[in-house]
Amino acid sequence: MAALTKDRSTPSRDGDYLHFPVKGGVKIFAGAIAVHTTGFAKPGITATGLIALGRADGFVDNTNGADGDTFVRIKRKGAFRFDNLSTDLVPRSHIGLDCYIVDDATVASTDGAGTRSIAGKVADVDDDGVWVSF
Repeated sequence: MAALTKDRSTPSRDGDYLHFPVKGGVKIFAGAIAVHTTGFAKPGITATGLIALGRADGFVDNTNGADGDTFVRIKRKGAFRFDNLSTDLVPRSHIGLDCYIVDDATVASTDGAGTRSIAGKVADVDDDGVWVSF
């Protein structure tokens, strides 16, 4: 493509939500940490190499489908409260730092000796959990 020589109507998205194809053989529950490795969303787990997408905005069951047979709406903007792993608590002093995925509802302070992927930045910590920004 050539550089513009006249005005162009460029499509846009607000960036609040992703409409992401779901990995075959998985369920994603509303409120889950959604991740991907190969372009297909799945629930967060303890593993390396995961890319956190955001919070699933609805339930999707693709357990009997192939990769991409269904889509999940994922909210990216804002901060979302997830459980704080009791054995690897995220302290308030970690606000602004990375936290790590334990499962689709839980984050931890450390990468678990190289076994966990980054969830996002700690936005806040309260008695009910860790607020994560993706």
